[in-house]
Amino acid sequence: MQPDAPVLIVVPTYNERENLPRLLDRIHHVLPAAHVLVVDDGSPDGTGDLADARAAADARVHVMHRQGKLGLGTAYIAGFKWALARDYEYVFEMDADFSHDPEALPRFLEAARDADVVLGSRWAPGGGVVGWPLKRKLMSRGGSIYARTVLGIDVRDVTGGFKCFRRRVLEALDLDAVAAVGYGFQIELTYRAAQKAFRIKEIPITFADRVAGQSKMSAGIFAEALTLVWKLRLGLR
Repeated sequence: MQPDAPVLIVVPTYNERENLPRLLDRIHHVLPAAHVLVVDDGSPDGTGDLADARAAADARVHVMHRQGKLGLGTAYIAGFKWALARDYEYVFEMDADFSHDPEALPRFLEAARDADVVLGSRWAPGGGVVGWPLKRKLMSRGGSIYARTVLGIDVRDVTGGFKCFRRRVLEALDLDAVAAVGYGFQIELTYRAAQKAFRIKEIPITFADRVAGQSKMSAGIFAEALTLVWKLRLGLR
């Protein structure tokens, strides 16, 4: 499916030089008209310079440079604000490491015809993960069950980061009030959208562990997400 309105895919990067060129090629293979905003946090491996070169050669590629590692959540917030300053109707979150398959992008747009937020779900029927040890599967799935139970929202994959937002959702959310920096950001944004009664739809995806580069997941990021849900539930944020 080709989009009926402008699409922006926000891709945060830190040391993704090995992955970014192939990712851009794959995105534009399935969605030729889509624009991509690379939000690079001062990657020492030259990811930002590579992105600049692609942007100079391709008007569909844009780059935002930030000084140092400022966190996944703030990268997406910066990208969302950039999108809202322009005329994009569909705004995606997407990882740079191929854990999110670009081939799924048209399915998100199809689902967005009757939804405000489309979530790529590893835990919906038909979804799954590839390349994870059992411990990580249990941690991720358990974290989603924990978060959805505490927050009282009917979303199977609360921590998933492959998403499509209709413009009206981002316009309605107070983006400056979203404070989570790590992967808790995914929980917070979905919860805030649910609180405003936006239509949230999950579609199954297969999440593949990265094959190049280094994972950004850490125990601290996971702990932040666990404590965040209670702060959201109790209205402390």
